[in-house]
Amino acid sequence: MHMSDGIINAPVSLMFAAIAVAALGFCGWRAQRELDERTVPLAGLVAAFIFAVQMVNFPILPGVSGHLLGGALAAILVGPYTGALCVAIVLVVQSLLFADGGVSALGTNIANMSLIGVAAGYGTAVLAYRLTKQLGPSAFIAAVVGTVCASMGFVAEYAIGGAATASLTTVAGYMFGTHLLIGIGEGVITALTVVAVARARPDLVYLLRRTRQQVPA
Repeated sequence: MHMSDGIINAPVSLMFAAIAVAALGFCGWRAQRELDERTVPLAGLVAAFIFAVQMVNFPILPGVSGHLLGGALAAILVGPYTGALCVAIVLVVQSLLFADGGVSALGTNIANMSLIGVAAGYGTAVLAYRLTKQLGPSAFIAAVVGTVCASMGFVAEYAIGGAATASLTTVAGYMFGTHLLIGIGEGVITALTVVAVARARPDLVYLLRRTRQQVPA
């Protein structure tokens, strides 16, 4: 979900821009532990895939568009820190080169899709996989939760510094409902993609490697 300029007021936009810069700096430092010569090419492919699916937009609210996010997919395949960087890079390119999302709203968009969406999606994936030992269903649930949580990040930002006239209750209800549906679609795509990669090269799926390290067979 891309926000255009003017949906959130300038002070709140600047605050989230600072949060995004600091968080991405931390992610860049931690991503060094997730990447090696095998996974660097996969991270590039993941970013390209997310860029492609995010280019398909449809309107939700005035100045706000909906689309697949890809945060859970990225986190499961290449790790949460690298995944957050992949999504952030896509958002920066879309904003600066394709005018998809406002420049002043870049910090809030990164906070929602790159930070909240990835963190919620990955945390859910880890928990679900530990409970079920099923990669496909875990990826599906993670994508749904990550998408909905990212949309609620927008609702929180709107509550703090919304510059539009729509009521918070209306915005929250509409964002939750539409992104729950988006999340289901994203869940199907995420599950199919992750399972396909796992069948071909399970050693490339970060969630499987990380879980096996933490819980020896």
